Amino acid sequence: MISFKTRWEIQNNWQLLWPLSGLLALFLSCLKLSFRFFEGFSNYTIFAIAIISFVIGLKLTVWIIDKLAKRWSVNYRFELIVIFIVFALTGSSTAFVSRTFMRFIGIDTDHFPMWLYWILITIGGFIFYQFFLIFFAFVCGQFNFFWTFQKKMLRRFGLKL
Repeated sequence: MISFKTRWEIQNNWQLLWPLSGLLALFLSCLKLSFRFFEGFSNYTIFAIAIISFVIGLKLTVWIIDKLAKRWSVNYRFELIVIFIVFALTGSSTAFVSRTFMRFIGIDTDHFPMWLYWILITIGGFIFYQFFLIFFAFVCGQFNFFWTFQKKMLRRFGLKL
């Protein structure tokens, strides 16, 4: 455990929450995908596929974290896990809320052509994404990083904050 804490530059035990929640989310995602794609197989086979997927996903995630640690200036490596969790929460929440909101105001494929529906969903998702990104960044303690990130992203779209 000491080598794990040293590798991820974790000073306090509560900071272990972030890597452990990331590992749990990765494993549950692999398990869910394995059950979805390999329905006809036995549970042992599906579980083995989930474990193999988890190991591959973990190696890929660590490789990405190593690359992004050099690119983004974060104080500690465990903060990258927090940043990934913020992106995951933001994307999932945006997809759920934007589609629900669009259905609530009457925008669906029954009333609009498919191409217009997806354009409106994308625009609505973009708007909700900005709010959720800052909200989850604040909740997870990464407000400064994401505020800078969001300003840079909006500047690329020609918007100024």
